Amino acid sequence: MEEREKQEEEEDQGRGGGGEGEEEWKNTRRKTCGGCGRPARVCLCGHLPAAPINTTTTVVILQHPLETRHPLSTVPVLTRCLRNAHVIVGRRLSSRSSPILDSLCSSPCGGRPPALVLFPGADSCDLGDWVSAQFSSRAAGHEIHLEPLYLIVFDATWKHAKEMVRGSLPFLSKFSHQVSLPVDARLEGSSIYDSDLILRKEPFSGCVSTMEAVARSLRLLEVDGDEIEQKLLSVLRAMVAFQACNLKPMKPRPRLVKKSKNRCPLSN
Repeated sequence: MEEREKQEEEEDQGRGGGGEGEEEWKNTRRKTCGGCGRPARVCLCGHLPAAPINTTTTVVILQHPLETRHPLSTVPVLTRCLRNAHVIVGRRLSSRSSPILDSLCSSPCGGRPPALVLFPGADSCDLGDWVSAQFSSRAAGHEIHLEPLYLIVFDATWKHAKEMVRGSLPFLSKFSHQVSLPVDARLEGSSIYDSDLILRKEPFSGCVSTMEAVARSLRLLEVDGDEIEQKLLSVLRAMVAFQACNLKPMKPRPRLVKKSKNRCPLSN
């Protein structure tokens, strides 16, 4: 990530100065499709839904500033697929970050629609278990509110996402529940060469792109969730297929084993 930031800073410096140099840089930029926001040669318009998908769940995405310039970010495509998706660019959520979240925070507890923070952690509940518990409460005659519902997700590298969640929880914990999809930190994650849904190398098994995480969540939260999930994943598969055609496989880098301070030197 540090190397990427440095490279982007150098590129920005190279663009500066204005005049003919800046104009020349603009003219040599790749053409971008106005429909999907992707480079024209990997346009996804033919794979997007004919109209944005309506959902009872409102998806609120906190996107790290660096991700706004990342070519493999799935958020721009996701927001073109879902009608009720809102993006906030920043590093944490707090009061006045979003009118939607401020409204939830100020609503009375009894009439407040559920808000879910999607991120794994010691205090998170499995999303499937949470949904099952809601239906169990309904069957028992308890008054609950399943619709509308708010899903809050974080778009960033794993390291940055953890920092964003940590900084946002003091505010979000006032009106939301933390949930997660199944993950396994003991297993190494997949890469674009192992799956038709993975765009970047994931830190461990179960970690997925923002678009896939939202698709998996909506499958559990929406009445027609299976159909919504398949529509979103079909777009993601097309995006991954385009990307795979333009990348060369890299040999896996062997893991380095830290030397122990008390390790005895080898004798001849």
